[in-house]
Order: sequence, then C-alpha cells, then structure tokens
Amino acid sequence: MAVRPVVRYPDSVLKRPAARAGRVDDALRRLARDLVDTMRAGPATVGLAAPQVGEGVRAFCLDVSGHPRAGASHGLVVLFDPEVVESGDQEVLREGCLSVPDLTANVHRAGWIVLQGLAPDGGRSVYRMEGFEARAAQHEVDHLDGLLILDRIRSAADLFPRKTYR
Repeated sequence: MAVRPVVRYPDSVLKRPAARAGRVDDALRRLARDLVDTMRAGPATVGLAAPQVGEGVRAFCLDVSGHPRAGASHGLVVLFDPEVVESGDQEVLREGCLSVPDLTANVHRAGWIVLQGLAPDGGRSVYRMEGFEARAAQHEVDHLDGLLILDRIRSAADLFPRKTYR
C-alpha cells in the first residue's frame, strides 16, 4: 500500500504505550500492509511497530528470514495485540533501531519466547521463537509498550555510535 516515514526519537508517540486493537478490521489490515511495505523498504530492517509510523495501536510486523543472524524464522509475521506469554534463557546482544538511527545498544533479552496475538484475519496466532527472531519480536513488543533500546541499557557503556558502511 504505502511506505510511511519512520518516526524518530524523541517523538512522544514512541514513549506512549499503544492502545489495544481489540479486533482486526480493514483499517488495521491496511496499517499492517503499510508496516510491511515500510519494513521492506528499509535497509536490513527486520521488524516495524505501529508507533514507529506514528500509529498508537498494538501492531507490528517482523520477518528475519534471510538475515545472517537468524538461525530460524517463521517468515513474515504480522500481529495485533501481541504478548509474550513465556520466555527463557537471558542473553545480551547488540541491537539497532530505525527510530534511534545513530546508536546501537547492548540489550538483555530472552533467548526464546512464546508469542501470541491476533493475525490479520482476526484469528489467534501463537509462535515459539528462538534466537534472533525472538530478540526482534521482543524489540517490537517494547515499541508497543513505549520502550526503546535506550530504556533497556544498564549503563552508558552499553551504548555505541552506529557504524556506517560505504
């Protein structure tokens, strides 16, 4: 449908918890298509949450397939009202974010999760994710809770300028 501009920190929409979708209608399905189009238009982008395009609703898309850090992938995942219902095996890895484009951070996250939510057809979906895919999903859920990678660092030593490649 449309590639939307990505909202950058310190825009206030990024710091507000997003509202529950409740049910999936045509307007939310259009938003989901815009999220996917915007995600795919970005370089090395593996996920995008609705607040990152200025929409305060609990929705995100994710696709880590083909990413060198992804050991496993469910392909394209689009969820409304997602929630992590189980998790385990904490680990620390470097993350970047489109909404904080000049920095990366060492972030503590679960190594595996069980994630559930509403699919675009309105049915309930449940995913067990591991490794990079689990990390990316938790990153997107954080956006829906009004959290950024900046909120996940333990000290300034966990924050780094983003490398640029030519």
